[in-house]
Amino acid sequence: MLDSATFLTPAQIVAELDKYIIGQHDAKRHVAIALRNRWRRLHAPLDMQREIVPNNILMIGSTGVGKTEIARRLASIADAPFTKVEASKFTEVGYVGRDVESMVRDLVEQSVNMVKHRRKEEVKSRAAQAVEDIILDALIPPVTGSNSGGPKLSVGFGSDASGVPESDYELNERTREKFRLKIRSGELDERKIDIKVQQSSMPGVGMVGGPAGLDEASLSGLQDMLGSMMPKKTRKRKVTIAEARKILLDEEAAKLIDMDEVKDEAIRQAENAGIIFIDEIDKVASRAGKGGGGGPDVSREGVQRDLLPIVEGSAVSTKYGIINTDHILFIAAGAFHVAKPSDLIPELQGRFPIRVELQSLTKDDFYRILKEPKNALTKQYEALLKSEEVELSFDDAALERLAEIAFQVNAEVENIGARRLHTVMSRLLNDILFDVPDLIGAHARIQITVAMVEERLRGMVSNRDLSQYIL
Repeated sequence: MLDSATFLTPAQIVAELDKYIIGQHDAKRHVAIALRNRWRRLHAPLDMQREIVPNNILMIGSTGVGKTEIARRLASIADAPFTKVEASKFTEVGYVGRDVESMVRDLVEQSVNMVKHRRKEEVKSRAAQAVEDIILDALIPPVTGSNSGGPKLSVGFGSDASGVPESDYELNERTREKFRLKIRSGELDERKIDIKVQQSSMPGVGMVGGPAGLDEASLSGLQDMLGSMMPKKTRKRKVTIAEARKILLDEEAAKLIDMDEVKDEAIRQAENAGIIFIDEIDKVASRAGKGGGGGPDVSREGVQRDLLPIVEGSAVSTKYGIINTDHILFIAAGAFHVAKPSDLIPELQGRFPIRVELQSLTKDDFYRILKEPKNALTKQYEALLKSEEVELSFDDAALERLAEIAFQVNAEVENIGARRLHTVMSRLLNDILFDVPDLIGAHARIQITVAMVEERLRGMVSNRDLSQYIL
């Protein structure tokens, strides 16, 4: 969390990003500084915290070079609410200016889910105890009161005087304790029981052409209000104890957390730690001499002007409360092949003072992408086949040739960056993935060599007409 005293330094943030993203050192440095500055602001004097605004970042680079991945990993490192939106979405027919605020509502929704998940983890042990009691009551209903009748003989509790229960109540308690141990050990996981689960008392309400001024937040709030007024309904379900544990754990954990506290913390997290990634910002740039019309209803410049107050800082109404966007970090990205950053309106340009250009990937970058990241494609395919007990490995020379082919196809057909590696790897391994486990059984070892790469990908490089249909 950003408010942690042990939050990562810029160098440590870059080191974390290096585990997943190859190259783009300048972009990593800028986002690392921006993230650390957010921590610094939260530890500055209170009167200065309000004055320190984030330096929003504009990333410029072609598709597949790592723009989105950098922003997503950054949010993961900070454990911060993150949402991604395509700016071109707001040029579609039927959108109006206030719909731009939906990105902020999505961020708050994400923040609420994160805080709720953390709170549920905190009360998980108490919820698990409550679930255990519910399952036990379904198996062995408790005896109310302590009946003081004559001694009852019980099978399985021993024949000595100390092992004979004195009443129905004591017999019931002993039986329940034995079953409690069996529930904990998982012996009864396959036994079916009847449980009561809550169901929604009213379906979601949609409105087409609703009253003027009733936006998405108001409609959502109206639904919540009507839902809270309706009585809670329950229904019986017959499920195994293992399934019941999963279903009931979520319900019991929800009962133990205070949703008002969750909403307050979620708003605070979204305001101070939230990251909004606006992709395809170049698609709403008004190209000089081309006119501004981007659609029948909304011009590109109009979308920029709708985005401006959100990025500048404004109060947005959500169903969880009012959120101020003054300290949300905005990261915009675009290829800018046709338009230029200077084609954006000056006011919006001024709100993205940090500009960083991401470099196109080289053949060496492709080789490193295949080999170094924690989630490298080669490691993903190795893990997939390992599930079938088949060992897959790659020669270094084979990886170099794969990188060379991906770079060559990008240069000759269409540059889609690192995404080209998915195409190349899929083409290389499709036959193997199809043959496992029918023709290639368990405990087999498959070594990918240069000769195999050449044989399977020769047509992809030589036939450009075919390559243009391959993404």
